[in-house]
Amino acid sequence: MLSFSPVILVGIALALLFAGVRILQEYERGVLFRFGRYGGVKDAGIRWIIPGVDRLVKISLREIVMDVPPQEVITRDNVSVKVNAVLYFRVLHPERAVIQVENYLYGTSQLAQTTLRSVCGQAELDELLSERERINRRLQEIIDTQTEPWGVKVRNVELKQIDLAEEMRRAMAKQAEAEREKRAKLIHAQGEFAAAEQLQKASKILSAEPAALQLRYLQTLTEIATEKNSTILFPLPMDLLRPLYESSQRAAAEAEAERSAQRKA
Repeated sequence: MLSFSPVILVGIALALLFAGVRILQEYERGVLFRFGRYGGVKDAGIRWIIPGVDRLVKISLREIVMDVPPQEVITRDNVSVKVNAVLYFRVLHPERAVIQVENYLYGTSQLAQTTLRSVCGQAELDELLSERERINRRLQEIIDTQTEPWGVKVRNVELKQIDLAEEMRRAMAKQAEAEREKRAKLIHAQGEFAAAEQLQKASKILSAEPAALQLRYLQTLTEIATEKNSTILFPLPMDLLRPLYESSQRAAAEAEAERSAQRKA
C-alpha cells in the first residue's frame, strides 16, 4: 500500500486551501456554482471554495458607462443621420446577470444599439435636435424594461452626437438665417408702428395747443445752436408769413378788378 508522509499530506492540504481562496472586492459579488448548480451569492471579502467542485463568478456592482457606437438612422421625415449615445447602467442582481444571459455587457450593448435606431427612426429631425430630453427618457424606459430580467438597471441614456450630411447642414443654416431676417423685419415693423402712433399723438397735442408748437420750435432752435454749425437754417413759422401772403392776394385781386373795369369801359 502507498504511504504518504505527513509533510506531503500537509503540502496537499495547503495547496487545496490556497487553490480555493477567492478575494472579492467591496464592489464585487461572487455567484457560486456547485457541481453546476446555483449555490448563492457571496459578499465582499475572503471566500473559500472547494477546488474542482465549486466555481465562483465575479460580478462588478459598479455603474458602467458604455459608449453606444454611431448608428445610421433614417428619421420619420426621411433624413439620414448618424446618432450615438452614452448608456449608464449597473447590475442589481448578480445571479440573474450570470444565469439569465450569456454576456450581459454584450447583450446590453446590442439592445441599446437596436433601440437607438428604432426610437430615433420614429422621430423627425427637428425632434431629435430640440427634444433630446424626451427621447433620452424614452430610450431609458425601453432599455431598462428589456434588461430587467437580466438583473441590470439602466439609470440614464444620453444622446451624445447627431451628425448630419453637409447638404443638410447648409440647408439648416439657410433656414436659420431666414428666420433671423424674418424676426428682424418684424421687430423693425413693430418699431415703425409704435413710432407712428407716438407721432400721431404728438401731432394731435400740438394741433390742439399752438403754444406747444411754438415751444417745440424754440427747443429745436436751441438744439441747432448747440451743434456749433457754421450755417443755420432758420425755419419761419407759417403764421408769420400769412399776413404778407394775404395782403399780396388782396393787391392782386384789386389789380385784376381794375383791369376788368377798364376793359368794360
